[in-house]
Amino acid sequence: MPVSVHDDPLILVCADLQVEYLTPGRRHVILDGDATTLRCLELLTLWRSNLWPVMHLKRIAQAAWFNPSSRLTDWIAETRPRPGEMTFEHPLPSAYSSSRFADYMSSIRNVGCVVTGFSLDETILATAVEGFHRSHRYQVVVDAVACRQPGTIEAAAYKQSVVNVIANFAKLQSSAELIRTSGAVAV
Repeated sequence: MPVSVHDDPLILVCADLQVEYLTPGRRHVILDGDATTLRCLELLTLWRSNLWPVMHLKRIAQAAWFNPSSRLTDWIAETRPRPGEMTFEHPLPSAYSSSRFADYMSSIRNVGCVVTGFSLDETILATAVEGFHRSHRYQVVVDAVACRQPGTIEAAAYKQSVVNVIANFAKLQSSAELIRTSGAVAV
């Protein structure tokens, strides 16, 4: 990622970091959720300490497992948005299903989004594909994203398959590489 002090800042997009995905016994629980949450927190801390823009996405679908009145849709405490950070609720997998998000993204120019969080196989995939078709730039931090346990294949193979599809629409990057290259902007 070529960065310079003249580049527009990257927006950190924290996708669907909700309690629901970490609650044991739930149908779509994420098995590596704790490790993913730690990497998300590391990147969130970097962005916050440098006062770079942060955006939070929250899935509020009407499906049975996303009951909007349930506490399960609450933010994970450590990742809860702070004042001044953008938040967008989206009913469908793509964040663009939020008219506020779509309007915001269409109003900014030359900004890239660094995506972390849960629902790799839903929100992150759908948003990256739709963003690609709108000429928006996305980078997915492959070790700071996770998806639910599939019913038929092994979780790591499923995640890798989804990441391979996303690579057609967004840049892939590791958290270590992102942290290393972001230091050029911070100085």
